Amino acid sequence: MSRIALGLSFDDPTLETAVRGGLDAVETALRTACDSNDFFVNAAAHHLVDAGGKRFRPLVSVLAAHFGSPDRPEVVPAAVVCELTHLATLYHDDVMDEAPVRRGAASANSRWDNTVAILTGDFLFSRASNILADLGPFAVKLQAQTFERLVIGQIHETVGPVEGADPITHYLDVLADKTGSLIATAAEFGAYYAGATPDVIAGLRDFGEQIGVAFQISDDILDITSDSDESGKTPGTDLREGIATLPVLYALRSADPGSERLRALVSRPLTEDDEHAEALSLLRDSDAIAEARQTLAGYAASARASLSTMPHVPARGAFEALTEVVIARTG
Repeated sequence: MSRIALGLSFDDPTLETAVRGGLDAVETALRTACDSNDFFVNAAAHHLVDAGGKRFRPLVSVLAAHFGSPDRPEVVPAAVVCELTHLATLYHDDVMDEAPVRRGAASANSRWDNTVAILTGDFLFSRASNILADLGPFAVKLQAQTFERLVIGQIHETVGPVEGADPITHYLDVLADKTGSLIATAAEFGAYYAGATPDVIAGLRDFGEQIGVAFQISDDILDITSDSDESGKTPGTDLREGIATLPVLYALRSADPGSERLRALVSRPLTEDDEHAEALSLLRDSDAIAEARQTLAGYAASARASLSTMPHVPARGAFEALTEVVIARTG
């Protein structure tokens, strides 16, 4: 048994070799897609690619392709489209969040400025569109629908829940749009272009959405509980900026009198280091983390249920293992 991205274990060495080969092909094509003859554009476009990343979406695409014929030539370009889209959104997110660090390095907006970061994201979107044109109308339409959800999710996150809406339900809906939708598309692309049957494609798409939300919740938990930069950004960043992630929302909902100080702290941005450290400590010891983990487990259970009707091929076992990795990474 050996490991691959995210610490995923493979019981089947043949599948592992094939997946590694597929991810290597995606990585090569991804870097080529970011190339530009313009020196400055080339540097900016490669900035986040060179910083690394989990390549979660390509992994999902490549694994999903193993429910059909994984060597079909469209599989790798489709996976590249998903990762390019993800990278482009990160450039834009860093501008909106005013994030100084991304993946352990200076964010593009910090290294250059907001305008360069935004335009670089747009450049990557254009490169994704160029690949989509070669993949055909199905890919173009699915990408358009996915991008619509990404944008709507970002808008909903920005404006917040409407009056009377449950903030936690609103937040989970945002995660489904902002994160789950693209991972669902990654799964659908991989399965579709590998020639999987319609019922398998639908099941893997649902799995992708559920595991995508679970993955983001696990990042939320890690942002609070980790002592190191496990999530690819400084721990407690969202807390410092007053962004209410799932553990914070559960803390704010608590009626426990003993949590009054915690609620007061997390209800606003924490610019002072001592208050930030205090809030992190209180959150780590609160019931909010346990509630967030329970929600994470619920999405993981839904992901497993989506796999329950899938054919018993080695890729199904790998997806089941991936679900366990998403839970285990929070400790």
